[in-house]
Amino acid sequence: MRRLIPLLLSAAVVLPVAAVAQEAMPPMETPAQQAARRAAMTPPVLEEDQALLTAIASTARPAADRARDSQRHPYESLTFWGLTPGQTVVEIQPGQAGWWSNILKPYLAATDGRWIGVDRPAADLGVPEASADMVLVARAFHNWARQGETPVLMGAFFKALKPGGVLAVEQHRGAEGLNAAETAATGYVSESYVIHAAREAGFVLEARSEINANPRDDHDHPFGVWTLPPVRQSAKRDGSEALTPAQRAEFDAIGESDRMTLRFRKPE
Repeated sequence: MRRLIPLLLSAAVVLPVAAVAQEAMPPMETPAQQAARRAAMTPPVLEEDQALLTAIASTARPAADRARDSQRHPYESLTFWGLTPGQTVVEIQPGQAGWWSNILKPYLAATDGRWIGVDRPAADLGVPEASADMVLVARAFHNWARQGETPVLMGAFFKALKPGGVLAVEQHRGAEGLNAAETAATGYVSESYVIHAAREAGFVLEARSEINANPRDDHDHPFGVWTLPPVRQSAKRDGSEALTPAQRAEFDAIGESDRMTLRFRKPE
């Protein structure tokens, strides 16, 4: 099996590093030094992770899951987070539908890795300390913000990860400058809320991506983020304030929410 060599640095980061290397270069170089410098500046060779592509394309995944791939970008997101064969991945609150676990479980089983689902996170996740390569949190911070649980859970994630391990985050992204305890009721929190909580726990923000950005989402919907697909709430539980067919079509056209995609690392 070919192994994926994840791209850990974006072009915006690589170019300044190369520039610094050139400025620090001694005025005279031996042939060996020149060869070493050229090798160090050669960009990494990326290989597709065939096992991951197979897991994503598998017809064993529910058809409704696969229909959402164009908006959730599973391959791009997982490779951005640094998923590689053989890892131990802890998925927080995978839920009954298991959108991510339907990809991760067969992938890790096929590559001699391990998937661990944690349904009810607390200060102790129930996994050995410093045993996980990755902790994945998808669309959960708005719940924790409402309950004041984010700091405790961030500490639990930090404890579970190996030094150098990754905290992978996908979350409905709200506007900056608003109170997370208030916006969380609509399903959204700001990036700064998540980043601050992660840093307080000891994590380093390594990279952020716009893979799951959606500029059509203005975060202002009658039933919060759940107005949008895939939930598509169209009325209150008592049937009041129902959307008209035209309104329903407008929200469907937005697609899934605007989401932050963040990669944090536990320092070595």
